[in-house]
Amino acid sequence: MVAVANQKGGVAKTTTVHNLGAALHELGTRVLLVDLDPQACLTYSVGLDPEALQLSLHDVLVGRNKAEDALVPATRGGLAVLPSTIDLAGSEVHLLTRTGREYALRRALEPVVADVDVVLVDCPPSLGILTINGLTAADEVLIPLQCETLSHRGVGQLLDTVDDVRTFTRPDLAVRGVIATMFDARTRHGRDVLADVEARYGLPVLEPPVPKSVRFAEAPAHGASILEHAPSSPGADAYRSLARSLQEGW
Repeated sequence: MVAVANQKGGVAKTTTVHNLGAALHELGTRVLLVDLDPQACLTYSVGLDPEALQLSLHDVLVGRNKAEDALVPATRGGLAVLPSTIDLAGSEVHLLTRTGREYALRRALEPVVADVDVVLVDCPPSLGILTINGLTAADEVLIPLQCETLSHRGVGQLLDTVDDVRTFTRPDLAVRGVIATMFDARTRHGRDVLADVEARYGLPVLEPPVPKSVRFAEAPAHGASILEHAPSSPGADAYRSLARSLQEGW
């Protein structure tokens, strides 16, 4: 299970979860996407209407339903999705009153993980209890990082949270590395930011970087990944390469 996390918004967490999932599916991997963000951007991106869903991850975390009850197929791409709605924001309040609240997602997913090869968790842009649940459930963490100076300032805070999770709930949690997103190869700035992250935090930067492209903004309107919307684009190729390298390490 892989948590995709960065508390800064707008760094392509959802884009990375969706497109890595699609690329892994192309390789014959059975993939489950988990939308742990109350904004439900992943749910929308795979072609589902959050407001029309009868069940969501919120119902699972508050104990009304089992995860298998809430699973739905994406409209395209052969992916299974555990979707989100705005109600998930209320799950945070509910979890704060529960003993063992950090383990709620992990326990909820136990009955369904045997039916898939990979679970990708789209964590919310915060370091609250939902993200802690995502990290506690995960074996590995991927950190999408926009190649700009302000984007990597919060990486240290995320790594502090990862250390806390290792101490209290998930001692073997690994950080797989950083995925560079919105990369502009024409500028030196992006390369400098990645070099600084690698030197400062000792994190591997996974290759290749994902180039900046308007195709990523277009794809969610079609309920599609970039691999379906623009299959021969550099962005699609980048996620295919990342998926292959990740798969080789599992």
